[in-house]
Amino acid sequence: MASAESFKDKQYAFAAHLRDPEGVAPPEGIEERRVAVYRKLFFNNLRNLLGRFFPVLRKIHDDEQWRRLVRGFMQRHEAKTPYFLRLPEEFLAYLQQEFEPEETDYAFLVELAHYEYAELALSVSEDENDLDGVDPEGDLLEGVPVKSSLAWAFAYHYPVQRISPRFLPAEPEQNPVYIALYRDSDDEVGFLELNAITAALLDAIARNDGGLTGEALLRQIAAQFDYPDADALVEHGAAALNEMRQLEIIVGARSPA
Repeated sequence: MASAESFKDKQYAFAAHLRDPEGVAPPEGIEERRVAVYRKLFFNNLRNLLGRFFPVLRKIHDDEQWRRLVRGFMQRHEAKTPYFLRLPEEFLAYLQQEFEPEETDYAFLVELAHYEYAELALSVSEDENDLDGVDPEGDLLEGVPVKSSLAWAFAYHYPVQRISPRFLPAEPEQNPVYIALYRDSDDEVGFLELNAITAALLDAIARNDGGLTGEALLRQIAAQFDYPDADALVEHGAAALNEMRQLEIIVGARSPA
């Protein structure tokens, strides 16, 4: 038993060194050449994996900046799961909760990481739409529009969907940036930028426990926004609903109760 405990202690000590080689010495009795091989493999594998999971985040950082992000994750974050596909979630949790940004870090860094994580999570989601009673071609104004379970809406301060090495916004937008991510029947992930009203409409559809029709929801939103012409909003809303159906953000309509 003592031998088993000693081996476990050495494993923990070795792992602690791999996570933070500058701050934690390797356990005694292991050849430095062998330690160096593990150290390099462990870090490089993690760095490359995270780079594939967060491709835009990786592209906008040079090698040293990316090394610092990955090393900080290794040093400070205690992962809760060993599963491969949960690694991006762990990295996002680190950025949201433990990361200490420096002056040179992008102000949008965490939002961009969240957006890229959401794209990945949606691509592998096992959610399925319950289409019982749903008419894919149903009238979205007279019927009850149904949102796809594979459509997720978010609000950001920065236009994260446009960030690239050529576009690095220094200041947040004056108004929230609303984005609907969706996965279609071909398992392709896309996005639709929403305005405040279409974002409110999509949210109302998702929370429509009372079974209101599309027109009723739009008239509620007209009152909510103090919109001067409710009929015009219904007309514009019908076009927005049809666009969302074409993209499979809306999967159809149910008959009103």
